[in-house]
Parts: sequence; C-alpha cells; structure tokens
Amino acid sequence: MADPQTPGWLRPFVIVATVVVVLGGGYKAAQKLAEFAGGLSPEETAATAIAPGQVVSLVIPPGATARQIATQLAESGVVADSDEFESAVEGFAAASSLKAGSYELVTGMGLSEVIAVLAKGPAADSYRVTIPEGLRLSEVLDLLAAETPHSVKDLEAALLGGLSSSLLPEGDVTLASWEGLLFPDTYEFATEGSAVAVVLKLSETMESRVESIDWTAAEDAGLTRYQGIVIASIIESEALVDIDRAEISSVIRNRMAIDMRLQIDATVLFAMGVRGVNLTLSDLEIDSPYNTYRIVGLPPTPIGAPRLASLEAAANPNETEFLFYVLTSTEGTHSFTASYDEFLVFKNQAKADGIIP
Repeated sequence: MADPQTPGWLRPFVIVATVVVVLGGGYKAAQKLAEFAGGLSPEETAATAIAPGQVVSLVIPPGATARQIATQLAESGVVADSDEFESAVEGFAAASSLKAGSYELVTGMGLSEVIAVLAKGPAADSYRVTIPEGLRLSEVLDLLAAETPHSVKDLEAALLGGLSSSLLPEGDVTLASWEGLLFPDTYEFATEGSAVAVVLKLSETMESRVESIDWTAAEDAGLTRYQGIVIASIIESEALVDIDRAEISSVIRNRMAIDMRLQIDATVLFAMGVRGVNLTLSDLEIDSPYNTYRIVGLPPTPIGAPRLASLEAAANPNETEFLFYVLTSTEGTHSFTASYDEFLVFKNQAKADGIIP
C-alpha cells in the first residue's frame, strides 16, 4: 500500500518500486524503450552497444539535477537517451523527488521504472540470493525458503495466487506450470518484500531473457517459445561447456524432425525426482511423459531453469546432421556424430578412458 504522504503522481511508481529488484535484470527492455524511443541519437547509439540486463552500480550525488542524473544514466546504458529520461521526469513533475544515494540498476530499464527506483531511494535494508542454473522448481523454492524470510508454502501460494507470465502454458496454472520459468541469477530483495515480490522478480527476469532472443528460426520450424524453453532446459542439463550448447540443440532438433526419441537421461532423472545416479535398464522403462526413452518429442514442461546461453542455443541451433553425442573429455566436451556406429566407438573409448561409467 502506498504511503499516504506520497505525492499522488508517485504512488503508482512506489508500488512498482516495492516489487522491483534491481539485480539480475527482469525488465522488458525492448518494450519499455519502444514506448519512448524515436530516432537514434549518438547517445542512444552508444547506449545500445551495452547489452540489456547488465548490473550497473551508480552513485547519485546530493544536489544532482535531473539533467545530471539523466546524463549519468544514459552514459551507463541504464536508459537509452538522457533527453527522454529528463522529459519523463518533467512530465511526472518528479525532479525534486529523485533521491541521492548508491544504486544497483540494470541496463535497459524502462524510464518509469528508473524514476520509481530513484524516487523511492536506495534500499536501506536488503539481501542477495543466488539461484544456480539448472535447478528444478522444487529446488528453487527450497533455496528461496532457506535464503529469504518466506516459506516454501508462501512461495507456492504466491505462484498459484494469480501471478501471471506471458510464458505460462495454456490451461489451469499448477506448480508444474511454473517449472523452468524462474530465471537463475543473483538477485537483491528488500527485506520487507513479500513472497509475491520474490517470485515475480524471477518470473519477470525469465520473460525479459526470453524476449531478448530472436526466436524467428525456431518459430519458422514450428516450435513455440515455451517449447524452446523446454529444449533449453534439456540443453542446460546436458551441456557442461558453452561450446556444446548449440550442437546439443541441433541433435534435439534433428531427432525431433524425424520423430526419433530424444533418449535424454536427464528427463528420466527428472521423472524419478533424483539426481546424480546411473540409470538402469528398468529405469528407462518408467511410465512417465518425461521419459524420453519411451515418448516421442519433448517432455510436457522444462526439467529445470536454463541460463541465457541455453535459451539462445535452443532458439538458434547449429546446422548439423548430428543425431548422437557422448561425453568424451575431462574438460566436459562431447563428441557428436550422425552415425550410430561412430557413436559406439566414441562411447566405448570414453568408457575406456574412465570419462563415463
């Protein structure tokens, strides 16, 4: 609820600011900037050279004018154009409300979001949480419950309490619907922030990351963005080094194109609710829509939270004829082939080298 002392023009932005977490991105940069952008000035050209979603530490000195703040924000890439920011501040009559202090902002933020953060002032009491890549939803919620004031039950209730996301699949929203849709990153939360604010930030960050990617090729191939996230989650579970991500993506796409089962061990482990065990032949027969040794095509949801590199690989795989891969080096790289016989050679050598069991 807004402070009754807050000026009327500012109340909507204070509400926004209470759920804005400035670390880790989570802003729909392209959409927000489109609302204000005209032609590209030299300043905008410089700003666009900075990738959106990058954390920027800024100190707004006491007595700084809106013009000085606008220049500082534009030079750091937080906003695209200083004049647009200054005009927005003037339009909201907010110049006198921008507060000095230390901030951690994010490149590519929307103008109204920046104004809301600066009008609220620097966080007086906050904490950070790091969500590693590849975690399943249950693991993400367990970690958040351990590192925030909120219980798993509260976090689940936040996800199921009407929280929306453009990435949610169609149909009734269940916890499974949110699998893979909370982006792994380092976040800073206000101590007084709610459970809804916590999961909203992770959700918005995933939306922002997905929207930053060109999905044209994937959509032309008949894939939805949600299916792209499912593929990215599989890549995340399989790739140990970045160089392999687009190659693994190509194997998945190539198998799907010929209705060949994906046969990904990680999907079976997800179905079993375990990690780090060697699968037996009986495990591969488990009756589950996540068992890609039995089903054709993708599992119904992601199997974990993918990083940006995995999302990018899912959207734009390398063009190959590969259908098989196996881990063959201690550095974590795989060998790829279109031949099953060559795959067996790779696999047997990897076993002989002690790289795989």
